[in-house]
Amino acid sequence: QVQLVESGGGLVESGGSLGLSCAASDDTFSRYAIAWFRLAGGKEREFVAAISMNGLRSEYAHSVEGRFTISRDNVKNEVFLQMDGLEPEDTALYYCAARPGFIRMRVDDFDTWGQGTQVTVSS
Repeated sequence: QVQLVESGGGLVESGGSLGLSCAASDDTFSRYAIAWFRLAGGKEREFVAAISMNGLRSEYAHSVEGRFTISRDNVKNEVFLQMDGLEPEDTALYYCAARPGFIRMRVDDFDTWGQGTQVTVSS
């Protein structure tokens, strides 16, 4: 099972940008679809974005489409989430998750999760 470690979270003002990274410690990383989810106070885990095994397909939640961009580097075994135009409602603990095969967007579709990185957007 692939293991994931997120990084890049922090505090940013409304309208600012952050870039998150998800590093995988598995030689078969390229066989996994990767997704980002987030957990905000008082809410359940929410789908944010996902990327296919070869990086050619991506999916986004409606709430972030046009503001966030997901990408991956299968040589470095990393997935990235570039977040622009951040809003206070984006404040959450962000997780990356992996599953073998095709893109899925449900929490229960993913086999393994990182520990999360906190993103806080001030108003």
